[in-house]
Amino acid sequence: MRVLVTGIAGFIGSALARALLARGDQVVGVDNLNDYYDVRLKRARLQLLEAEPGFEFIQADIADTATLLALFQRARCSRVVHLAAQAGVRYSLENPHSYGQSNLVGFLNILEGCRHHDIEHLVYASSSSVYGANETTPFSIHDNVDHPLSLYAATKRANEAMAHSYSHLYGLPATGLRFFTVYGPWGRPDMSPMLFADAIIQGKPLKVFNYGRHKRDFTFIDDIIDGVVRCLDRIPQGNPDWSGLRPDAASSKAPWRLYNIGASQPVELLYYIELMEKAFGREAKKELLPLQPGDVEQTYADVSELSRDTGYQPTVSIEQGIERFARWYRDYYGIE
Repeated sequence: MRVLVTGIAGFIGSALARALLARGDQVVGVDNLNDYYDVRLKRARLQLLEAEPGFEFIQADIADTATLLALFQRARCSRVVHLAAQAGVRYSLENPHSYGQSNLVGFLNILEGCRHHDIEHLVYASSSSVYGANETTPFSIHDNVDHPLSLYAATKRANEAMAHSYSHLYGLPATGLRFFTVYGPWGRPDMSPMLFADAIIQGKPLKVFNYGRHKRDFTFIDDIIDGVVRCLDRIPQGNPDWSGLRPDAASSKAPWRLYNIGASQPVELLYYIELMEKAFGREAKKELLPLQPGDVEQTYADVSELSRDTGYQPTVSIEQGIERFARWYRDYYGIE
C-alpha cells in the first residue's frame, strides 16, 4: 500500500512508518516539525526513515488548508493514518488556541482530503483522555464519554464525532484509536518516562502527582504499532444491528469504528518509578504533589473488541518495557 502518515516525526508516527516500510509499503510522511518539544529528537527519528526506500517526507502544517489539500493531490495514497495533533493535557491549559488549530481545523482538513481523494480507510488517533470523569473501569468503548476534563480530551472527542459525520455523509471508512499511555524508545520528552529518566539521571526532584497513587495503562510502543497496523488492514463496515433506539457508542450503520488500544494492565505510578530506579541503578528524589487539574486517577483499557476483531494481543510486560526504554535512553543520550 501507499500510506499517508501525519505526525511522521512523532513518537508513534515514526515507529509506525518503520513497521510499514519493513513490510514493503510505501509511506508519505507529513510533519510541521514544530517546537512543542526538542526538534532534534524529531529530526533524529526522521533520519531513521529517510534512507529507507519507499519513504517520502513532506514538511507541512495540517492546519494550512490549501497546502494540505494540495498534498493529498500530490501524494496519491490509498490509506491515511492521522497521528498529527497538538498533544498534552497540561499544555492545553496554557495554550488552548493551538489545540483548536491543530486538532480541530487540522482534522477537518484531513477529512476533506480523504473525502475528495477516494481514501480507502482513515485511521486516526484519539485518546484515553476522552473518558474524562468516567469512573467505571476498565474503560469500555461502549461507555458514555461526554464529560471530558481537559480541552485536549474535548478535541479528541470532537474528532471522533467529526469522523462519524464524514463516514455517514460520504461513506468514508474511519477507525478511531483511543491510545493508552504509550511509552518506549524514542518517546516524547514531555511524557512521564522521559521526565522520570531525566530527573533520576540528573538527580533532580521528580514531581509525582496524586502522591504516586495514579494508575496508568502503560502500553509499550511495539504493542501499539502492532494494533495500529492491524486496524489499518481492517476496513470497517457498517454495523447492521445498530439502532438509534439503543445506540452503541463504538459503532454505527456507517463504516465507522472506535477501539481502545492499551496493555489492559494498569500500573501504579510509584511501582513504575521503582522500575525506572532499578533500570537506571539510581534512586529518584520524589516530590509528592496533589492531583493536577485535568488529570484522572486511573486509566484502564478494555481491549476485548480490538482483540476480537483484529487478533490484537499486547505482549510486552511493564518490566520488559522499562528495561528496553532505559537501554535506549542510555544509548541515545550517551549515559554510562
